[in-house]
Amino acid sequence: MRIAIVGCGNMGLAFAKSFLHYNLVEPQDLLLIGRHAEHCQRLRQAHPSLPTGLLDAQVSTCNVVLIAIKPQDFGRMAGDLAAVLRPEQVVLSIMAGIPIARLQRELGHGQVLRAMPNTPALLGMGITGFSAAPEVERLRLHQIENLLNATGRAIFLEDESLLDAVTALSGSGPAYFYFLVKGMIEAGRQMGFSESVAALLVKQTMLGSYHLLNNSEKNLDELIADVASKGGTTEAALRRFAQGNLTETLIAGIQAARQRATELAAE
Repeated sequence: MRIAIVGCGNMGLAFAKSFLHYNLVEPQDLLLIGRHAEHCQRLRQAHPSLPTGLLDAQVSTCNVVLIAIKPQDFGRMAGDLAAVLRPEQVVLSIMAGIPIARLQRELGHGQVLRAMPNTPALLGMGITGFSAAPEVERLRLHQIENLLNATGRAIFLEDESLLDAVTALSGSGPAYFYFLVKGMIEAGRQMGFSESVAALLVKQTMLGSYHLLNNSEKNLDELIADVASKGGTTEAALRRFAQGNLTETLIAGIQAARQRATELAAE
């Protein structure tokens, strides 16, 4: 298998490293496509063992073309990519908000998949939702799923419209988590801890809580109840969260992210 990655930012390179780490592709069969000559030179310096180049006819030699550019840039590069695609190639887009129908239309191409990963893919611990056009052959679908699993876990969604919700929930989700961690560290700082000690307390609490959640047979309400004894400190905090409509605000923010993902499709 030969793979071209169009758009070699953090996420594109995370996929490249995962493909290599799990021996899904040989280095000589992974083609990094830069934005311009200077970008290609930087890629060569950073990854001397990998072929690099501009968006040209060499892309047509690849089985899979991964589009990892910003969605706002797609309109400017679609024509150039369409000019070098062959019908038997598979196009996998990880651009937020751009639906399969638009990808097919502007690329003049049938075998298109759309995926939404998140940044923990950088560590091979991501979660990716993906959907496929009806034209994608079953064998190709399994091949793409195998590639996506190299960055963590992948979940196939028959209903493509749910990918905007994936974008809002797990795609943007790490930022929500970091936001909460930042707030807790600031609370610790205000209570007298140094930032480093507050960060250690919060990050280890988050790590341990995740593993407890992942290994417990209890549901979330039961896990909360285990910590929040009646009349205690945790209950006082949870009551204040409820007074501030924290849950409703969180849900509204995620809904706003989904709406923005939908708007990107029209830009």
